[in-house]
Amino acid sequence: MEDLDENVFNDPMNSVIDWSDEGLAHHGGEHDDESSDDEYRPPIALRMGGALKTPQTIEGVPVVGIGETVHDLPTVEDQEEPLQPSLEIQDLPDSQKVIEKEDIIGVKAAIIYENCLRQLVTSLILPVKRCTGDLRTGVPCNSAGPFHVNIMCKATAMIVEWVCPDGHRVWRWTSQPVLKFGMQAGDFLLSTNILLSGSNYAKVALMFKFMNMGMVNPNTFFNIQDTYCVDAIREFWEEKRSEAINRLQGKDIAVCGDGRNDSPGHSAQYCSYTTMELESREVIYVATIDKRETSWNSTVMEREAFIKTVDTLSKEIKLVEFCTDAHVQIGALLNPDKGKYKDLGIHHSLDMWHGAKNLAKKIAAASKVKGQSILLNWLKDITNHFWWCCKTADTYAEFLNLWIGITHHVCNVHSWRMGGCQHGPIEDEPDRQWIERDSVSHKALVDIVLNKRFRKDVHKYLRFRSTSHLESFQNHILMYASKRHSFSPPVYEARVLLAALDYNHHRDRPTLTTSEGKQIFRRTFNKNARRYSLYAAKAQKSYDYIANLQGRVLERRLCSGVGMPRTRTLRPDDPRRLGVVPPVPPPTMSELVRTQVSRGLSSAFQAAADDQ
Repeated sequence: MEDLDENVFNDPMNSVIDWSDEGLAHHGGEHDDESSDDEYRPPIALRMGGALKTPQTIEGVPVVGIGETVHDLPTVEDQEEPLQPSLEIQDLPDSQKVIEKEDIIGVKAAIIYENCLRQLVTSLILPVKRCTGDLRTGVPCNSAGPFHVNIMCKATAMIVEWVCPDGHRVWRWTSQPVLKFGMQAGDFLLSTNILLSGSNYAKVALMFKFMNMGMVNPNTFFNIQDTYCVDAIREFWEEKRSEAINRLQGKDIAVCGDGRNDSPGHSAQYCSYTTMELESREVIYVATIDKRETSWNSTVMEREAFIKTVDTLSKEIKLVEFCTDAHVQIGALLNPDKGKYKDLGIHHSLDMWHGAKNLAKKIAAASKVKGQSILLNWLKDITNHFWWCCKTADTYAEFLNLWIGITHHVCNVHSWRMGGCQHGPIEDEPDRQWIERDSVSHKALVDIVLNKRFRKDVHKYLRFRSTSHLESFQNHILMYASKRHSFSPPVYEARVLLAALDYNHHRDRPTLTTSEGKQIFRRTFNKNARRYSLYAAKAQKSYDYIANLQGRVLERRLCSGVGMPRTRTLRPDDPRRLGVVPPVPPPTMSELVRTQVSRGLSSAFQAAADDQ
């Protein structure tokens, strides 16, 4: 075809007469003599290029229509076939299905505005020429486009329908993939991520309302949360916890523990007791107790959670030390002589910060007594001396020898018969107020320093343990389980476990550095101490494990083989099986209204109660 010359090939001088074989056969037939001249047309044609000495073939050259030869442009009829082939209605794609977790997990999503979507769909031409629906008479509709476009909202999705003039739906498109049995994947993941991110349904629904967006039905959200999310979170936590326990095998393990109630005051419903390994600062166990499991007595929930913790961990690892705050009930359980766990040989340590805080409270209370206000001037020095003694001393005798020195120091006596102060020379301070020996204030201080109960627990401070990192984790739980919001028992436990997964995953985050390799620091104001503190800025959290959790939740839905359950059943270990939270049965509406009316409220309440 490269040697083909169009002008030479189409020159009439190079053409020949060509006869059609079909025409010749017809001309020689038996009815030939009956044909007239007007009806007969010889089957001859000009064959261009036939007289050329070197035959030139045009096989493989595309065939064109008459319109292209005239206008040098493809005609509409010629254009339709290669660019927009006519498809039957069944050839239009159905809504995308979620068959496996990779079909939706990690796929990018965005907010769609209706006017922008309408601008797009009204500019599209479906690859369907006619409607293939049937009329009521059974005759095919066969209505031609353009088709009418309807846009609808269903929960968080937008649905577009193309409808023919007779009302038949030509095609339906949805902005989200669909799970088996019709659940929209976006609705499912939104419900899942509300829990995984520590949010709550009411606030997210309010935000969606402000943005004029559709929202998942509350019953659907709670069904997804209880049916698929809670068990997946618990299972994931147990796997991670097992890995941590395996790393601690064959070692002497020191841990710290602390309890947290779900609400302030003495009316808590849940108590979660968290245990953290002191060396790695990794959360290794979380025990959650419901008030109904302690006969509606919230004051013993921390004790029961501690018992559950020790009973579990003592079977898994070798516990040699347990650091707690000064909780009396827990102290009794760990008493080495007559406590419940005396045979385990667990050393009970107390948190240094709580010890210093309790000492400061006693001194502050004593300073409020008449004639003892001078003790308030020494509060900081006495507390710091206690901190230094615990850090320095290794035995009870060493601690006591250092500790009693404060009773001499405050009187400006720095050496005595049994020893002396270990500080250097004291500069003259005109404003320093020394305490007079044997005065009322001095005797009150001696009573505090040499308190029998205080000296009995001194050995618990000598290992100088701190639960500061555990306190930080307890504060982190607020991100997932606010004290101002109520949750069902399984959901509260799942939210605390999510906080533990978050803390463990990001506890070893690297600190941010400058291009020169220097650490970047930030300062924060401590409202209690009324001063600024310095801390190193850390890298942003990655939340790498969330995709794994999302996949586990989705797999439970995909592998269930059934749709969304209409009712939620309680698990065998659900505390709600023990009864309702208020131990008193609720009165009827009529009785409540009568009580309100008797207190002077409007009698309209009475009529409303009678109607109910």
